[in-house]
Amino acid sequence: MVKTKILRINPSKPEKKKIIQVAEIIKNGGLVVFPTDTVYGLGVNAFLPQARKKIYQVKGRKFNRPLILLLSNVKQVAPLVSEFPKDTKKLIKKFWPGPLSLIFNASPLGIMLSGGLKTIGLRIPDNKVALSLIETTGVPLATTSANLTGEKSPTTGKGAIKNLKGKVDLILDAGRTKYQMESTILDVSVYPFQIIREGHLKKTGLDSLIVG
Repeated sequence: MVKTKILRINPSKPEKKKIIQVAEIIKNGGLVVFPTDTVYGLGVNAFLPQARKKIYQVKGRKFNRPLILLLSNVKQVAPLVSEFPKDTKKLIKKFWPGPLSLIFNASPLGIMLSGGLKTIGLRIPDNKVALSLIETTGVPLATTSANLTGEKSPTTGKGAIKNLKGKVDLILDAGRTKYQMESTILDVSVYPFQIIREGHLKKTGLDSLIVG
């Protein structure tokens, strides 16, 4: 059992001192729960393999299920991917920040951060707390939803606390998330692009921008 610290944070004006405190925990390999635009996420420093391993252990998640990396800006994408497929930039311009996760062919650095997988999932969330946290930490966050495997993803701080108190180092509570549903996952490493999971963003909203 871990002694979990719970911090309430302002969703529209995140307090810098609190963000810095949480960022330090992440830098040092800790597990943190934080709000995104979709659902609450469980995140760690993507550069620390042992931290990534902790996520799987806490969730009871199978190791063959990859994590999504959350970024704070588009410039962070290029070092992690081997190529930008046709029309990908249009998707990024329209839906980032937002509830769309994209799966790319990974660069050598991306392969390292994805645990050896040849593809890597990336997203920029539309949430001030999450963006501030990623930017302050200075590294991509390897993330998944803040719930035990098989349970519903939390869309409130209370739900996240109920799920993972005693299992993580800190939980940031910013109330209810914007979309209250998981992100849509689109695989752009294949042609034509394939929707892996339909979340808040529906297929009809992507059809005009998906090749094939």
